[in-house]
Amino acid sequence: MSHITIATTAFDDQKPGTSGLRKQVTIFQQAHYLENFVQSIFDSVPELKGGTLVLGGDGRYYNDTAIQTILRMAAANGVSRVLVGQDGLLSTPAASAIIRKYQASGGIILSASHNPGGADGDFGIKFNGTNGGPAVESLTNTIHQNSLSITDYQITDSADIELSELNSHQIDGMTVEIISPVHDYAELMQQTFDFPAINALFEAGFRLRFDAMHAITGPYAKHILEDMLGAPTGTVINGTPLPDFGKGHPDPNLAHAKELVAEMFSDNAPDMGAASDGDGDRNMILGNNIFVTPSDSLAVLAANATLIPAYQDGLSGVARSMPTSCAVDRVAEKLAIDCFETPTGWKFFGNLMDADKITLCGEESFGTGSSHVREKDGLWAVLYWLNILAVKRTSIKTILHQHWQEFGRNYYTRHDYEAIDNAQATSLMQELENKLEKLNGQSWNSKTVLQADNFHYTDPVDHSVSTNQGIRILFDNGSRIIFRLSGTGTQGATLRVYIESYELSPDKLHLDTQAALQEYIQLANEIAEIKKYTGMEQPTVIT
Repeated sequence: MSHITIATTAFDDQKPGTSGLRKQVTIFQQAHYLENFVQSIFDSVPELKGGTLVLGGDGRYYNDTAIQTILRMAAANGVSRVLVGQDGLLSTPAASAIIRKYQASGGIILSASHNPGGADGDFGIKFNGTNGGPAVESLTNTIHQNSLSITDYQITDSADIELSELNSHQIDGMTVEIISPVHDYAELMQQTFDFPAINALFEAGFRLRFDAMHAITGPYAKHILEDMLGAPTGTVINGTPLPDFGKGHPDPNLAHAKELVAEMFSDNAPDMGAASDGDGDRNMILGNNIFVTPSDSLAVLAANATLIPAYQDGLSGVARSMPTSCAVDRVAEKLAIDCFETPTGWKFFGNLMDADKITLCGEESFGTGSSHVREKDGLWAVLYWLNILAVKRTSIKTILHQHWQEFGRNYYTRHDYEAIDNAQATSLMQELENKLEKLNGQSWNSKTVLQADNFHYTDPVDHSVSTNQGIRILFDNGSRIIFRLSGTGTQGATLRVYIESYELSPDKLHLDTQAALQEYIQLANEIAEIKKYTGMEQPTVIT
């Protein structure tokens, strides 16, 4: 085998978003497209030369092809050792755990998370640093700049290696170790939670349904829930990862996990339902005939942290993304710990965790996690809920209702308008920006705007500043309306509208969410002129 330098031409569309570079598969299949971006990573992270790289993905279409290409490029760029998940598979939280455990120089994770897969679906690639977390903004900017000026890339002409067996290989002096994608992660979960208590819960007849959505968490959930914890065989459904996710949309929400939702809202519903997404970092939690919003889930986990062995001494602090509801803020206030409000994107939690300022964190987009890794973690959240239930021996509905009685309820919803024309979406946000000054102090039905701004964030650890993170309209009664353009889609723009209202009255804690927020939903449409700019009468997805 030999080391080859390939001449190439830069692409102008390789700027990573909040979770790496995501495009349609057909774009990644263009000649040199994947190679250009991978070379830009190697050129931006000199520590990889002579270091250890973790490599794996969620098994979506093109994953196996990309793995082989990246291995050949890693060898040509002087990487000493690569740890690859068997069959090229690694969930995102497992990859983070492995980077941290083996003190790797970083990891390349192949995933477009909750986006659809298949030959006509989406693909993605991102770099995680030595702390196991997503690349910081300064590094993603460097990768982007290198992608704009690249003229050649390095690769070897070695043959593909066999990924299906746990084994060790050599490529041009580089060691490739095929490792179990599940073992290290399962060991970490066993160290975090009270497995005997959860096992006793299942032995007592507790019924769980976990929908892996034909995505990466199937093997993890089967091994941990069924093999280690004793959940009955069949607890995990859709448990085999498929390149096209069984032609489904691996996004664990009420709109896409229809099979699970139907079962959980049936007359004979299990005690708990859960789902995870394409790469295993998101989660949805349901009880018997009740849905737990991700914002409420984070608040409940924080309020019950001392029931969990790993967190029995309490939390150093908590954090949430700005659009996430303020439910966890109220828990933090009672616990007398810090609560940080960050921009959307898991990388913003990494600095806080590394500095031991927070233990738990979460985003409204079905992501929850802790300092055990530097990524959100879907199966971890499921185990956390199971551990709480194993101790309390009551229902999810009861736990939620008791939480609302103690802390009040943050009624919360997100309305997504997908595949909007990019120019129209930009115009909508610009017009909102122009209205901010006039909105301050304005009143609607006795509700007064206390503050209207475009959120910016100064990192308390490295003092970096992030601007233009979303339009906020904050009312004097604690209600909020927030507008953001999402960076996770691959076609057009997605407008996300977040609507929240706080309720403390005991007789108003069990209303229908959309009905409770109807006045604010109408107000959001009026202020942003959503129909005018999107042409849509209704959101594409409501969560």
